[in-house]
Amino acid sequence: MPFDIAGLLAARAGEGYALQGKYVNAQVPRMLHAIGFDKVFERAEGAYYWDADGNRYLDMLAGFGVHAVGRNHPVVRQALHTVLDAGLADMLQFDAPLLMGLLAEQLVARSPGMERVYFCNSGGEAVEAALKFARCATGRPRVLYCDHAYHGLTAGALSVNGADEFRKGFGPLLPDTRIRFGNIDDLERELRKGDVAALLVEPIQGKGVNIAPDGFLRDAQTLLRAHDALLIVDEVQSGLGRTGRFYAHDYDGVQPDIVTVAKALSGGFVPVGATLMRPGVFEKVYSGLDRVFVHASTFMGNALAMTAGLATLSVLDDEQLIANAHARGDELMNGLRAIAKTQPTIVDVRGRGLMIGIEFGKPPSLSGKAMWSTLNAARPGLFAQMVVVPLFTRHRILTQVAGDYMPVIKLIPPLCLTSDDVREFLGAFAEVMAGAEKPSGLALGFGRTLVKQALDRR
Repeated sequence: MPFDIAGLLAARAGEGYALQGKYVNAQVPRMLHAIGFDKVFERAEGAYYWDADGNRYLDMLAGFGVHAVGRNHPVVRQALHTVLDAGLADMLQFDAPLLMGLLAEQLVARSPGMERVYFCNSGGEAVEAALKFARCATGRPRVLYCDHAYHGLTAGALSVNGADEFRKGFGPLLPDTRIRFGNIDDLERELRKGDVAALLVEPIQGKGVNIAPDGFLRDAQTLLRAHDALLIVDEVQSGLGRTGRFYAHDYDGVQPDIVTVAKALSGGFVPVGATLMRPGVFEKVYSGLDRVFVHASTFMGNALAMTAGLATLSVLDDEQLIANAHARGDELMNGLRAIAKTQPTIVDVRGRGLMIGIEFGKPPSLSGKAMWSTLNAARPGLFAQMVVVPLFTRHRILTQVAGDYMPVIKLIPPLCLTSDDVREFLGAFAEVMAGAEKPSGLALGFGRTLVKQALDRR
């Protein structure tokens, strides 16, 4: 019998949670059941997706930034269909694929100071390459990173991960040193030791949506160059238009030595990552014919990934999505700051473009303080999760908490977000936040959700 994927999907519809629990990661369905996120979704388009009952949801998460051009974009889909139908001789391993060169050309053209591109399969792999290249280019072992940083979960990337909850149980890791995010004195102290290969930094940290202080990246670059060390900028989540510019570090006027990208480059279809290098770094790594494959990946530069990347860059340009990210981001920030003036639990609204953080804090009222202290005693950052749940269950809007134990919600919607979408989100958020600090507010609603889910499972 010929393979029939449509028939298979139809025959096994609704079994995803059971199969995930039995064969993959049992904690995922448990968590989704607990908070009421256990829906079965059947289709998606642009900034929306629909569940099995036909309900439409607004996507303010974009698959952690993967769906920057929107879900199932027709241009990217058609490009992938075309290259599949072409029957190309792909992944021969001993050739120079045209599509790889074309995507590298496009990325370099958009990345001042960069000259070479290494392709891989993910942001974590792009960071792994950056770590290896920096150590090889400088001949030094140590890479600096910042507190609260997130650069991936593979062994090397984990060594420069600023969140202890991810590192626990996986040591020993590579030699590294954590510095305070934005603290130039910490950087200078470590550089004086003479063994630092590079500083790896996110211009905007994904965990917490913390923006590098004004001048930090410029001062860091000056110090690093004075000590013959490299600046590696991780743009895996913040790059490719997310912040209203092609790269988030464009706001800081710096030219890094190495840049990592991924997520959005996939078009939401085919995993792909890239590590871009300035002149001199590549030559140290690939220094002769005997080192031609000193760092490589079997799937690097495959035709589908390169096509997805090329189509994505074309969509960003043709639909002016970077300008749209800037405009819609301003609308969101202005609306959220207006709501914050009426809600004492909102202590900060920050971000650039469509990468926005909403931070909560202890409200001034006695009842609000008691509620906040009780929640934090149960689990730090729980208040933010109590906002995320009703946005999803009552308003069908998907958001996320910006990091474990953080009272911050992160918004990273598709760059095709419209003004109507912004108004929809702001209206829902204002409704959820109304009376949030009262005992009859979010805490009661969240408790009811947990009880309902527990009863449903029984």
